[in-house]
Amino acid sequence: MMNTKLILSTVAAMTLSSVAAQADTLRLLTWGGYAPEDVIAKFEAETGHTVEVTKSNNEEMIAKLRATNGGGFDLAQPSQDRIAGPQAEFGIYKPLDMSKIDTSLFIPSMLEATKGNTTVDGEVYAVPHVWGTSGLVVNTAQAGDVKDYTDLCNDSVAGKVSYRLKRPTLIGFAYSMGLDPFAAYGDEAAYKDILDQVEAKLVECKSNVKTYWDGGDELKNLLRSGEVVASMAWDTGGWQLNDDNADITFVAPESGALGWIDTFALPARGRSDDVAYAWINFVMQPEVAAMITSAAGNFTASQGGDANVDDALKAKYQASFPQEAIDNIKWYPSVPAGLEALEGAALDRINAAN
Repeated sequence: MMNTKLILSTVAAMTLSSVAAQADTLRLLTWGGYAPEDVIAKFEAETGHTVEVTKSNNEEMIAKLRATNGGGFDLAQPSQDRIAGPQAEFGIYKPLDMSKIDTSLFIPSMLEATKGNTTVDGEVYAVPHVWGTSGLVVNTAQAGDVKDYTDLCNDSVAGKVSYRLKRPTLIGFAYSMGLDPFAAYGDEAAYKDILDQVEAKLVECKSNVKTYWDGGDELKNLLRSGEVVASMAWDTGGWQLNDDNADITFVAPESGALGWIDTFALPARGRSDDVAYAWINFVMQPEVAAMITSAAGNFTASQGGDANVDDALKAKYQASFPQEAIDNIKWYPSVPAGLEALEGAALDRINAAN
């Protein structure tokens, strides 16, 4: 009997040890640059936890979490406009326990805006991490007349344009056409009418497009080679290209750059919540936030996180964003359930059009 008890006790201890080992690992679903190796090493050294990173994007994050009913990961980083809708439809996240987050580390206005945009049934589902904008990346020597999204359809840049077949292109072109897509979010019929107008414009503009880009490296190579002289892209891509060619830079469109915030959200079936909270509080410290900005090229919602950022990056930011351009940023609100299906159908038709 004693031997049996000893065996059972040993097995139980081994099982508990295995569970503890699993709980000490943070399975992070994030974007490239948001968890650089030096930050991971610092976190692991200071906490004893380990971090496993899976790089992804908004569409893939939602697909992965839907496929597992919110399992497989302990912390995800979807954009703030991709949380309330998918949560209402699929229940792939769990509410945050704000008492476990050091809110003093965050820029207050950005924290409150993100909490507001990610609240579902009175529960907060996300806090902000990295933010930035998308707009135009232009070779100003060869495409100086490109000042807004619809200028990508100008004859002067025919065959030398690129953008993604993703929702930011639909939104950007809508604003450039004098429409207000975000104001129509609450009216599906009105939003579909806007999409129909944008779809017609983008089909008309197809002959100008050299290629639809998928990855940032692909687009950078197209701009460096001169095959593309004007594109829709993120601000950081333009600033990185500016290091190699002073003529290429990010331009805030006249109708407004599109502002985004990538967040921290807990998948519904994550098993290491405490480690997830530890990671959030760790990376929002100003000195760590600066390390992430150096890797990702974007600023974070860390209070004082820009203090140690490279002066050259600050200068590029200020050149692309005079105050009027900052005031004109169109910040993505939460996407109501069902609208992404309308957008996907429009994008499919644009892709298939001759």
